[in-house]
Amino acid sequence: MLAFLGRTFDPSALLLVFAGSLLVAFIQVGADNMRRLPGTLRPLLHAHPCADRDAARRAMLRVEHVTHLRGIGCADRVSTTAPFLKRAIDQLANAPDEAQFERWARDELAARSERHQGVIRAWSAIADAAPALGMAGTIIGLIRMFAAMDDPGAIGPAMALALLTTLYGLVLANMVAGPIAARLALLSEMEIGWQLEVLDRMLDLARAELVSPQPALRQADVARPRQNSVREAA
Repeated sequence: MLAFLGRTFDPSALLLVFAGSLLVAFIQVGADNMRRLPGTLRPLLHAHPCADRDAARRAMLRVEHVTHLRGIGCADRVSTTAPFLKRAIDQLANAPDEAQFERWARDELAARSERHQGVIRAWSAIADAAPALGMAGTIIGLIRMFAAMDDPGAIGPAMALALLTTLYGLVLANMVAGPIAARLALLSEMEIGWQLEVLDRMLDLARAELVSPQPALRQADVARPRQNSVREAA
């Protein structure tokens, strides 16, 4: 088994496929999204969006209960371990009006969705580039093989490079990057879903408890009805 694995390992083929795929993804999605790639591996194993959703719903019941009893300014007395939920509750309790909380909620969800989609695109770019880099390595290997037809000792390594790059490209695309991108897309959809539900409920509380500021009437607008009343009386 170890001997077989040793024969399927080629540093040059590995470098061509993996480094080439990372370079293509870097060009497509930029440095910021590529820097986030290592951090996306932890949620694959530790994210539990259904449990997070249920915990958020229980916390929202407490927030609604506290708000109805003591007012929206006391909503931040509800404790929670979820960073997003805690931040949203603090914003709700300290928002001066409904419009400001709605702006914060819209901007927060948009920023989170953008970050999620950035890393998903990065993994998808790697999955898309890997087979192409594998085929490029295959072509390079075949060229080396045909160029060394008069040297039987060089034909074997060239053919190995041609086959291994294809293998590495398929493995990277279909067993690593592709599944990671699909899993992250599912987690993102579920997470954004329950966060949107929570923010909608908070926005309902804000509409009921907070009063949006009304635009101040200009002096001319106030004086005009008085002038019209004087004319009518005359």
